[in-house]
Amino acid sequence: MRRHHDDEVHEDEIHEHDRGLSYDLPVLARRRMIRLMAGVGAGLVPLVGCTADDTSSPAAADSPSASSATAECVTVPEETAGPYPGDGSNGVNVLKESGVVRGDITRSFGDSAGGTAEGVPLTFTLTVVDAASGCGTPKRGAAVYVWHCDREGGYSLYTEGVADENYLRGVQETDERGQVTFTSVFPGCYTGRWPHIHFEVYGSLADATTATAITSTSQLALPKDVCDTVYATEGYESSVDNLGRLSLESDSVFRDGHDQQLAVVKGSVVEGYTATLTIAV
Repeated sequence: MRRHHDDEVHEDEIHEHDRGLSYDLPVLARRRMIRLMAGVGAGLVPLVGCTADDTSSPAAADSPSASSATAECVTVPEETAGPYPGDGSNGVNVLKESGVVRGDITRSFGDSAGGTAEGVPLTFTLTVVDAASGCGTPKRGAAVYVWHCDREGGYSLYTEGVADENYLRGVQETDERGQVTFTSVFPGCYTGRWPHIHFEVYGSLADATTATAITSTSQLALPKDVCDTVYATEGYESSVDNLGRLSLESDSVFRDGHDQQLAVVKGSVVEGYTATLTIAV
């Protein structure tokens, strides 16, 4: 079930393109951590962690940003899909369009769109695992739909100026390791929200391309040190002030915990960045 608005937002805090920001705020309660109980005795047995460090996908270059693995398998928290999902729940449905199944989401597809999102290159890998197995079993044959804003903070299909584009959106089927990898650009930071990437997990590619039976809806958070570096480059000027007014602890979505959502990011502005996150569903 999608989240609804429960927090007061002052009108002057909402970016012009983000009039629907109220949909992008969480409800009072999030799905709490799920600990799996062992069948031996009455105690808890430490389990394999499902945090960002656990993905087997390689990452480029060195960066100080990293999340610590935990000794427990934790289901990724459910979050709002926000006002710009493009999955048919709030207007347009890009999931039913030919061309949405792809790995490179930097360009728009179809006859009516031809734009390319500009920005610092970002390749991100999501690894979907089965929480019921203690995070030890990859979810092969599942599907993941991802979307995020461009470097100016606009969302394709919705924001004025890019409403005719459909870039920075795509679907892939997980491989035998439970992984999907998308080629994109580093998203900007708009007023009121920490830099993030939305994703929906589906049981199969058929479910995703018919926009039915969503298994999980959540968001990936990006580390501050990397954001600071990227936002110092050309094209991200508006993100500097926006990020300066935020923290992960004050963000409306991530403030009640982001251990299962903070990606491990490595790389550089010149060579591009890679991000990895393991998602337990």
